[in-house]
Amino acid sequence: MSRARIVWYGGAKKFPKNDLMLHAVPGVGNVGKLVTDSLVNTHDSTLVARILHPDLPPHATLNENGILTPPALDIHSVNLPDGNKILTLSSNFQPLTPAGQYEVASSLLECCKEAKVGRLLILAGLSSEPGNDAVHVVCASEDDVKSITEMGVEVSKEHPAAGIIGMTGMVSSLAPIFNQPSACVIAATVGTSTDSVAADRMVAFLKDSFKLDLGLELDNTKATAEKLNAFFDLDEIAEMPLDFESADHPDERFYA
Repeated sequence: MSRARIVWYGGAKKFPKNDLMLHAVPGVGNVGKLVTDSLVNTHDSTLVARILHPDLPPHATLNENGILTPPALDIHSVNLPDGNKILTLSSNFQPLTPAGQYEVASSLLECCKEAKVGRLLILAGLSSEPGNDAVHVVCASEDDVKSITEMGVEVSKEHPAAGIIGMTGMVSSLAPIFNQPSACVIAATVGTSTDSVAADRMVAFLKDSFKLDLGLELDNTKATAEKLNAFFDLDEIAEMPLDFESADHPDERFYA
């Protein structure tokens, strides 16, 4: 039995039907997290649900209103400037155990399946050498590969060579089991704690490749990066040193 618990807000009992959800948790460069957090901070957004789990770090924090909140993964509904709505998942934490990551990923995907979310895009960073501006897209099923390719987006069969671990790996690879269309979008980063340059490159890639205009500018992600730096400086438990190296590519590391 899963130990994940979902707390609903605003009278919701499930995710609102949406064509898209963006998912991001802490990792190298916090690339995806900078994107999802910037969306919530910049645009009109509503908290839909929180996913709680006993394997999240025992670190309660004060929110912007000074209210103490438990560690959780937050799901927001965000109104984009073009009038479209999307869902985002973001958190300052992820479960510290493989079992916890599996259970939270499964609960999330079950909710996505019930709400018939059109596509789940999992955003992350890939530690790379300076000057590498690549953005890779990987899929977990042939159906997803076909769907993404038909959009004119190239799907990588080689990167990340070391694989994907953590919540990002679990959500990305388990999605087909729940019949949830998905893709993992991975931007190369030099690996600083909050790489706003890589985040902006990901925003541009999503607009060019997926025709998804998030309405974010460089200043948005920079402001979010400053907040994240302040948070992570307070408690290193928020950062998970997930590291998996490939013998064939020893300098390429993927942090979920």
